[in-house]
Amino acid sequence: MGIGVEGETRNRPLALAAIGLVGILAGAVLGGATSVVNSLISKDFFINVYGWENVTEVWRSALASGILAGLIFGIIFSLIFTTVVGFVSKAACPFGFAFLHILVIYLVVIAFWVLGGLIAIGLATLSPEFIRNTYRVPEGFGPMLAFVWVGGSGNGAIWGGLASVIIGSLIFRANWRRRLGT
Repeated sequence: MGIGVEGETRNRPLALAAIGLVGILAGAVLGGATSVVNSLISKDFFINVYGWENVTEVWRSALASGILAGLIFGIIFSLIFTTVVGFVSKAACPFGFAFLHILVIYLVVIAFWVLGGLIAIGLATLSPEFIRNTYRVPEGFGPMLAFVWVGGSGNGAIWGGLASVIIGSLIFRANWRRRLGT
């Protein structure tokens, strides 16, 4: 039989609540961190896109905006993932087992954040005229690349988050079944 089969039948409602809370908090931390990094890469993006011409500390506003967006994503993620964990494990999943899956899911989101930024840089390098005529990018090749990195990485995180919660939930289901030996 699988590892801890008999120990996996006990309901763990507090573990489920902790899984949900960690998913929400991880979203807030990731959203805040990536937004601060992006504001340091291209302050112009936040000024042009969000209209923060009068904001003196763009990084601080980006932090608040990123935390808010991360909380929204984290709530949606947690509703989906915690529901999957609860149903698949019949509320018997230990916190640590689900936490490892959450960690991997958020690492995949970071990878998509980077990938989205790199794709945007590649497209801007391929056709700077397209980018300049489509978006209000700053003058100069370097500032333009920094600007598109921010937009691309944000989109990468959003789409990566969506993909990773779906795929991560399916992987959790498969790993839970393997854990039980079914």
